[in-house]
Amino acid sequence: MAPTLAGVSRSYTVRTYGCQMNVHDSERMAGLLEGAGYARAEDPDTADVVVFNTCAVRENADNKLYGNLGHLRPRKVANPDMQIAVGGCLAQKDRETITRRAPWVDVVFGTHNVHALPTLLDRARHNEAAQVEIAESLEVFPSTLPARRESAYAGWVSISVGCNNTCTFCIVPSLRGKERDRRPGDVLAEVSALAADGVLEVTLLGQNVNAYGSEFGGEAGRGAFAKLLRSCGDVEGLERVRFTSPHPRDFTSDVIAAMAQTPNVCPQLHMPLQSGSDDVLRRMRRSYRSSRFLRILAEVRESIPHAAISTDIIVGFPGETERDFADTLDVVREARFAQAFTFQYSTRPGTPAAEMDGQLPKEVVQERYERLVALQEEISWQENRAQEGREVELLVSSGEGRKDGATRRLTGRARDGRLVHFAPGTTTGIRPGDVVTVVIDRGAPHHLVADGGVLTHRRTRAGDAAEAGTRPAGAPTTAPTTLGLPVFGRPADEPEPATGCGVPATTSGGSR
Repeated sequence: MAPTLAGVSRSYTVRTYGCQMNVHDSERMAGLLEGAGYARAEDPDTADVVVFNTCAVRENADNKLYGNLGHLRPRKVANPDMQIAVGGCLAQKDRETITRRAPWVDVVFGTHNVHALPTLLDRARHNEAAQVEIAESLEVFPSTLPARRESAYAGWVSISVGCNNTCTFCIVPSLRGKERDRRPGDVLAEVSALAADGVLEVTLLGQNVNAYGSEFGGEAGRGAFAKLLRSCGDVEGLERVRFTSPHPRDFTSDVIAAMAQTPNVCPQLHMPLQSGSDDVLRRMRRSYRSSRFLRILAEVRESIPHAAISTDIIVGFPGETERDFADTLDVVREARFAQAFTFQYSTRPGTPAAEMDGQLPKEVVQERYERLVALQEEISWQENRAQEGREVELLVSSGEGRKDGATRRLTGRARDGRLVHFAPGTTTGIRPGDVVTVVIDRGAPHHLVADGGVLTHRRTRAGDAAEAGTRPAGAPTTAPTTLGLPVFGRPADEPEPATGCGVPATTSGGSR
């Protein structure tokens, strides 16, 4: 029987923190709840069930969670029928601590048992007691669960969960577990189903996507990720394929060839550098050196000359010297990233780096961080100005142009992932999910501008669905949607973890 309150279906909202993997998991949580009879709250502030999908990467992630839980306490006191659930990486880590610090929480569940959410809510309501259930290993692959997709034109597809790496700054492996790979046929079936529903772009997700297949072994595992990319090229109706995040250790020539030779694989790569110092990389337990990283970039650019390459960099790792930092600046100058997500190191309890000698003063880290940001800003601007005069194809997006209303522009993503604000000119009826071509007039440090009007406009089934307010699996939504990989935009001084567990991270302690 569907859960009801006074004869009306109970409403829910899911608040997501962290990485694309968390966004993917939240879509599954929403799908599970709707399958169990809950309805998405039109006003999240009045939802009968509030689910927090947490991230453990950011230093103050727990403070943010308990602050948000504290804000909900008066609502819970006024309405005992309201339920609060906490899932995700922080729940996996803190377990019973959550209900001890916030006894008004009804359900705590982890990264390995997302599927249990509706059952735990029912049990908590029936028993009138908090339910804490944390599985130690994956019970059900999240991608096999029902989903409430947030976009009509772009979809997440998880190809693996967990990570086999042992980076000293990262807490993710202990929370997500060892790598588990989906069978290629299952991945392609999901990709094909999305394309059949009109989705134009798919992002393949994994903590370390290019290690995909390591669980298979033998011939099945050899070159599995490159084979998967090529197979995506055969999916009818699928126009864009992206992936995140690869690890330099596992980046092989067959993957570069598959990117170059598969027309719908986008010319974009996000690959975390973390540091340009080989000594720091050793202490981070990153199994590559700066020369290896730069050779990969050179091979990518030789095969895909117009590829836009972005990265993650941590500043102020324990023991980092001025010489180490200078090495990072040298690599950034040579790599010429389209964008770098730069983060100040912060200790994460439970990681080896937290116990290392040489923890740096805040003022030293801040000063280095500002120098790195200034350098990358200059490079990003130069790279974006080099796009001026180019004709580019855009997949029109929703919610990415914060000033679109004031500037009377629309916003879309180029195939290389760059954000483009464009003036429609005399072209009318452009919807999110439609495809247009424009000529770039101006490159800014974090976006491109095309004010010369639209050259071509192609209406798509994804645009029809967006206009009708429908999504794959028939889920209506009005939520703004981004297109998958990192947003090429200005990094905040203390960025929110829009990508927690390495897909790719927007704070230290979680990128792969």
